[in-house]
Amino acid sequence: MHSPHDPYVRVRDAREHNLKGVDVDVPRDVVAVFTGVSGSGKSSLAFGTVYAEAQRRYFESVAPYARRLIHQVGAPKVGEVTGLPPAVSLQQRRATPTSRSSVGTVTNLSNSLRMLFSRAGDYPPGAERLDSDAFSPNTAAGACPECHGLGRVHRTTEELLVPDPSLSIRDGAIAAWPGAWQGKNLRDVLDALGYDVDRSWRELPAEARQWILFTDEQPVVTVHPVRDAGRIQRPYQGTYMSARRYVMKTFADSRSATLRAKAERFLTSTPCPVCGGARLRAEALAVTVGGRTVAELAALPLTELPALLPTEGVTAGVLTEDLTSRIAPVVELGLGYLSLDRPTPTLSAGELQRLRLATQLRSGLFGVVYVLDEPSAGLHPADTEALLTVLERLKAAGNSVFVVEHHLGVMRGADWIVDVGPLAGEHGGRVLYSGPVDGLADVAESATARHLFHRSPAPVREVRVPRGTVTVGPVTRHNLRGVTARFPLGVLTAVTGVSGSGKSTLVGEITEDLPGVDRLVSVDQRPIGRTPRSNLATYTGLFDVVRKVFAATGQAGERGYGVGRFSFNVPGGRCETCQGEGFVSVELLFLPSTYTPCPDCGGARYNPETLEVTYRGRNIAEVLDLTVEGAAEFFADTPAAARSLAALLDVGLGYLRLGQPATELSGGEAQRIKLASELQRGRRGHTLYLLDEPTTGLHPADVEVLMRQLHGLVDAGHTVVVVEHDMSVVAGADHVIDLGPGGGDAGGQIVAAGPPAEVAGVGASATAPYLARALDGGRRR
Repeated sequence: MHSPHDPYVRVRDAREHNLKGVDVDVPRDVVAVFTGVSGSGKSSLAFGTVYAEAQRRYFESVAPYARRLIHQVGAPKVGEVTGLPPAVSLQQRRATPTSRSSVGTVTNLSNSLRMLFSRAGDYPPGAERLDSDAFSPNTAAGACPECHGLGRVHRTTEELLVPDPSLSIRDGAIAAWPGAWQGKNLRDVLDALGYDVDRSWRELPAEARQWILFTDEQPVVTVHPVRDAGRIQRPYQGTYMSARRYVMKTFADSRSATLRAKAERFLTSTPCPVCGGARLRAEALAVTVGGRTVAELAALPLTELPALLPTEGVTAGVLTEDLTSRIAPVVELGLGYLSLDRPTPTLSAGELQRLRLATQLRSGLFGVVYVLDEPSAGLHPADTEALLTVLERLKAAGNSVFVVEHHLGVMRGADWIVDVGPLAGEHGGRVLYSGPVDGLADVAESATARHLFHRSPAPVREVRVPRGTVTVGPVTRHNLRGVTARFPLGVLTAVTGVSGSGKSTLVGEITEDLPGVDRLVSVDQRPIGRTPRSNLATYTGLFDVVRKVFAATGQAGERGYGVGRFSFNVPGGRCETCQGEGFVSVELLFLPSTYTPCPDCGGARYNPETLEVTYRGRNIAEVLDLTVEGAAEFFADTPAAARSLAALLDVGLGYLRLGQPATELSGGEAQRIKLASELQRGRRGHTLYLLDEPTTGLHPADVEVLMRQLHGLVDAGHTVVVVEHDMSVVAGADHVIDLGPGGGDAGGQIVAAGPPAEVAGVGASATAPYLARALDGGRRR
């Protein structure tokens, strides 16, 4: 019988990013994995094409006046997509972090808990019933008036504001004040008010010091500035602002992260004296459920919450049942150690995505395609099995699940696999295979097939002998309670454990101050820049070398062009129409804003005069368009450039373009760029390298490349510590420190420590059976 709807999503002529006119058919109502080496084009196919097209169609169905209120992505470069249902995207990108966003707000669990307190809480005798908003620290009705619902108050002291009391005010005793004219103005106003700005701070009377730093008064006086030679400065009306007032105003209101960070240096943060850090008004904290306040319940791990909720009474029973059913999928995804009040900025991208996934399980949607971005990121192998169950449940509810993934276990559990490649960047962008998982075994050019079916024997490596240790602890922080760990020097150590067991907290305690640590380098997955102006070349310092090469050409010399002429970030050499961006935004009112290449420079980012200067037949824009691989040949005889490019090639990033914006890079790519920047520096003495889950976002083929680099660092006499869930990496380490046994309050202890073969035999370790499998597999294959 012919289906009334096309059972396949059919993509024709997809050209997004590096896709080379791809045609592919993916069945609906299955779990389909999109895979391939990093940079092969799988995300461009799943997110940049399938999801972007579904979103564009949805916007077309929305009333025109409403479209203006929604941020819209541009139309993808694709011939056509047919059989496409509505799509829901769960990516790892985080929204702008705010201290008011928490696990409870992301999952909507806070709303259910507040409703329970409002309708079924125990109120003091004679107290009025409160609306659910009164139990939220994010509303005017609920927030503690002293700390505005933040739970902490920021204060400052004379010692913080004036670090060197031997200086006079004119010489800058008040370090918290701004520099330049604004600081001079405040000093001149004080002088006009009659304060001695030339005496050392400690010699000023105590009441004068108190007023200068802490007054809330803002007197206005006439200032007669001291004349500078040849400049006439007229008197003006100046307003005084105390140092505390300036710092608090900057910290609260400034949009500049730099200014806010500077202001924060002069503040101490302490729990609010009125609410004790509970963030709520006294009326809300007087209401209890099971003898606990809403703040106390929100601070508990989610696994403990259901047992403390009331079941007696119709209202309480219904609300408790709702709350318990919402908690269940979060716990199922291995996140039961989290509490409702845990701020989202402290979560990993993987944890945040799984929270959104748990919320979707409760949504009851069907007939949609879920597009997920590496949901296994940051997951211990023990938790990956639960993830597969959740994906199957989304499918069983009548949905299609498209997953961009590198995890071999998730691939094996899928119904369908789309392998993109064969390599990265311009050497990728083709669909090598689309079909049931077993069929991929016969695709010779697939790097995925090699790891999924024909894994070559793992090389047997001698475990290195450490040449000393670094002792960390005793550490009491988060869920670690007096933990002491010894990290061997001169070897590769893997720190393992289930999500939330305390791995990152423990590793975060390694500092340069510890005996045995000469130099510490921490390589994380945070973006290398937040705007398209930041790119691979600017971050690695390669752009400085390239600009010097162009400034040294004869053409540049004749025209008087210096190094600055070849920057697209400053006026002079850049195209002023797009201000060096290379594109302009076209507002189409009711349709998505589209970005088109700049009409004047055509996307080159520079003005015509700058582009006339060439080096070996290429202008600066053409050089920035080269891949790392191409640039390595082009600059083979320029030592400063060749060193940077060789380091990028060594970590497997030869496919990236030099001018590729930072905003287009994945977390794994950003981390490898940082590692390459570190590798290109002449290594001075012993260095301890810390990497938090370096294999996240990496295909098994790329993991091999990365591990070669890390083992190379250890062979050169350095120490490497990785927090890791990939058992192939752990099996190849010299030393393993396993935390657990569980997550949250059930974790925070060292369960096992020693060589991988030893840890694999520890019965209390959740990691041991998976590590044993990886080690045995290595011997059997």
